[in-house]
Formats: sequence, C-alpha cells, structure tokens
Amino acid sequence: MEQVNPADGNTHQSILSAIHDYGKRLHQFIRSRVSTDEDAEDILQDVWYQLSTIIDTEPIDQMSGWLYRVSKNKIIDRKKKHKTLSLEDFAYEDDDGQMVFPDVIQTDVQEAETTMDTALLRELFFKALNELPEKQRQVFVLNEMEEMTLQQIADQTGESIKTIISRKRYAVTRLREQLQDIYDELLTK
Repeated sequence: MEQVNPADGNTHQSILSAIHDYGKRLHQFIRSRVSTDEDAEDILQDVWYQLSTIIDTEPIDQMSGWLYRVSKNKIIDRKKKHKTLSLEDFAYEDDDGQMVFPDVIQTDVQEAETTMDTALLRELFFKALNELPEKQRQVFVLNEMEEMTLQQIADQTGESIKTIISRKRYAVTRLREQLQDIYDELLTK
C-alpha cells in the first residue's frame, strides 16, 4: 500500500512524485466531469494545493484514493457553487400546497452521482487489480471475471486447489485493503 508520511521530511519530493505519477490521469478524470479545460485546471490546482497543506501534517495511506476522492469532492463543490438554478426552481405546488419535485429531476441527479462513483470505483479497482502479483491476479480474474471455478483453475494451471484458494484469498484481501477508503466513502453517502 502506498503511504506518504510527513515525518520522513521529504514533503516536496512526495508532492512532485504525486504530480508525476497521477497528474495526467487525474486531469483526465476531472476534465471528463467538468465543462471546460479552465475548470479542470482550477480543480486540479486546488487538489495539489490541498495535498501540499495536508502532507505536512498527516500521513496519506492510499495516495491514489485520496487524490481521486479530493478531486471528486472539488468537482461537486464547484458544481454546487456554479449552479445557476436551484432544485426549488423546478418544484411545483400540488393540490395540498406541498412542494413537489418532478421524479425525472431526482433521478437525473442520483444517476449522475452514481455514474461518477461507478467510474471512479472502476478506475481504482482496475489500478489495484493491476498491482496484484501476477499469479494472484490471474486466479482472481479467472474466477471472478471469467467465472471459472477454483477447481477448474487448479486443473488448468496444474497447481493444487489449496494453492489456488490461497492465491484467491490473498488477492481479495489486498484488493479490499486498497479499496477500503473509497468503499467507506461511498457507503456513507
């Protein structure tokens, strides 16, 4: 698991490394969710600034998860700030005098947020999957994505079933560790 610790005294290098490792992908992630290049650049600068202020005070256990989570929050904040119409502008009064929101508006908002969450989760999942050791990744992919049984995988690879079970368990454990922060965030929404 990637961890950046301010106690190591290498803050400047950690920030430069994060920019080098994640800059382009993060920019693409942000740009795909905002309307202009300028907005994407502004948000990305806000993310780097927040990283520079927090990295001096506390360790970051999962740099990629932290960067994408902060980016997503900055995108949401910007959309809230630049919103020209409020939801109340679309509401109407029913016969009882109650404010009613059209279902289509509520659905669009929920679907947009779900789509963003899904895209982020998918991107982080495949990044974590690619970081697994080859044999663990192979067992996980064959079992979970290609729907082979563990026994079929053992037969195909010539490994014992216990070895295959062990590799699958290690793969699942490592994926859970790497994706825990993002899962926690999504579950608390």
